[in-house]
Amino acid sequence: MSEDMDANRTLLEKMFENCSDITLRTINLFGDRKALLVFVNGWIDQRLLDQGLLESVLDSGGGGQENPSASMAVRLENKLTVGRIRTTGKLDELVKGVLGGEVAIVLGGERNVLIVGMDHSPSRGIEEPQAEPLIRGPREGFNERIETNTIMLRRRLRTSRLKIESFTVGELSRTKVAAVYIDGIATDSVVEEVRERISRIKIDAVVDSGYIEEFIEDLPYSPFPQVQNTERPDVVEANLLEGKIAIFADGSPSALIVPVTFWTALQSPEDYYERFLIATFLRWIRFIFLLISLYLPSIYVAISTFHPEMIPTNLLLSIASAREASPFPALVEVLLMEITFEALREAGVRLPRQVGSAVSIVGALVIGQAAVEAGIVSAPMVIVVSITGIANFTIPRFNLAIAIRLLRFPLIFLAGTLGLYGIAIGFLGILIHLNSLRSFGIPYLSPVSPLSVDGLKDLVIRAPHWAMKLRPRLTAYQDEVRVPFGQKPGPNSAAERKDGGQR
Repeated sequence: MSEDMDANRTLLEKMFENCSDITLRTINLFGDRKALLVFVNGWIDQRLLDQGLLESVLDSGGGGQENPSASMAVRLENKLTVGRIRTTGKLDELVKGVLGGEVAIVLGGERNVLIVGMDHSPSRGIEEPQAEPLIRGPREGFNERIETNTIMLRRRLRTSRLKIESFTVGELSRTKVAAVYIDGIATDSVVEEVRERISRIKIDAVVDSGYIEEFIEDLPYSPFPQVQNTERPDVVEANLLEGKIAIFADGSPSALIVPVTFWTALQSPEDYYERFLIATFLRWIRFIFLLISLYLPSIYVAISTFHPEMIPTNLLLSIASAREASPFPALVEVLLMEITFEALREAGVRLPRQVGSAVSIVGALVIGQAAVEAGIVSAPMVIVVSITGIANFTIPRFNLAIAIRLLRFPLIFLAGTLGLYGIAIGFLGILIHLNSLRSFGIPYLSPVSPLSVDGLKDLVIRAPHWAMKLRPRLTAYQDEVRVPFGQKPGPNSAAERKDGGQR
């Protein structure tokens, strides 16, 4: 910056040429010094600008004369009644502040510039996430403002151990990105790895947190999600308490959580709000229907084409009579129905919400019935595809559900060419791939591979909260104890607590 006010104004006018939303206003500071205000219209708090800044400096009563030898920047900083003020002498810092919703005060006769925080950008209110509905649990969700999202976490975790590290990503967007973790619980090596992966991102703009996800995942060509995304503060809080790290991007309501495992996508937040017996039952339902969603069409194709002797006689006769009028083999039938079902599902998502669900459901019923009556596909095939589609909806996380939908097609081709041997080959290939995956150095199938008995308390079953005494060892080995011993409720609970946790 120059000491010449006119030179600074000319430079800024050239830089912000054709930017009609940028205001450059010349004012008199304390009646004896000119200054230039630079800000973005509509982004700043106009009331705070009028009362906290202009009313403080436009008076001619000798404000700031208590120390006449001090620079105007120091006098002005002591006079202003706003909270966030910093001083810089660099043009790029001025531009970054102005385009970040702050007010720059360019002082005449000095190289110093005051950057005053007055940003007041409009944002969406706190609402319940539409993609993660719950029957029991908190109803609030993140919005597109990163400050609001981090405040929601601060309100839930009122400890100085909650650390929020800021980054700036995007050469043009200058998007604020924050990495959030709990000091002493999160592993230092994983925290450092998150810092390194975010810092090395080079891109023009970050439109959504999905951009960051593709830059930080371990194996980009894997269909399985290696980063969890959520719009729920309670989910982020629970994962932070397990030693994981959350990543926020300004302008996106979805927080990223790392590291993750395969089993994370099969767990719903409601598992931890309902009693553990109910949660365990629902978790087993998801496991079973995950396998149905992945393997049912391919198993039907393999058995009906290559292994009909495995089907009971009465059922085989029923299937054969239903398929008698169909001109296509089972492989073509299932592909026709699966592709049609996927198209209807995608159409239901893209249509307006009021008609989207009706179109997808009614379309599936009408097309399925018409296809059976026309003899294009058989009725058992429609039943198989319908059950498969319903099973896919039981998966809580959309990114895993769509990965299962994608893998279903190669398994169908293997079943149509090699029968059950092809399904076995596909199963082994998926298992080997999952076992080789890592998410920020954490094995994707942990705690099953490598085996951790304590980790199974929150995998095969959902143990009671008082029984899950230790955090996951791979992500929180620095502070393993989550619940002290002696917390089991019951008539003897008081006596157990007197033991000092010895049991």
